[in-house]
Amino acid sequence: MRAATSRAAAAGIAAALALAACGTTTERRNEPRPPTRIVVTGSISTDRVSISPRRFGAGPISLVIANLTDTSQQLTLETVDRSRPGIRQQTAPINPRDTAELRADLSTGRYRVTVSGGGIASATLRVGRRRRSAQNDLLQP
Repeated sequence: MRAATSRAAAAGIAAALALAACGTTTERRNEPRPPTRIVVTGSISTDRVSISPRRFGAGPISLVIANLTDTSQQLTLETVDRSRPGIRQQTAPINPRDTAELRADLSTGRYRVTVSGGGIASATLRVGRRRRSAQNDLLQP
């Protein structure tokens, strides 16, 4: 009796494992990776905001900005075209002689980079068509 019970238990476990190994028959769509994040650098001086490069393709960016003034500044990145939904992102106040990073996923269009302090000219970014996917690039994070 005991052998029959253990054989039945073993058969039940084997059946459960066999069912668990079955996968789904629907195919999963393979979505390509987004473009690789690029680093856009800039500085805040007493008279203007400078950004480099000012033209690039759409996709994720890291805007690293240095405050070269003697006062704390807050940086704002916003869409210029108000006729369609856009973005508006701000950094925390950047101390004098310090840096900050702002991450964004930009689409095609024009963007303005301004600071809170008066008298400092803003910079304009032109974002072109979307950069190619990083799908087949090796050593991506």
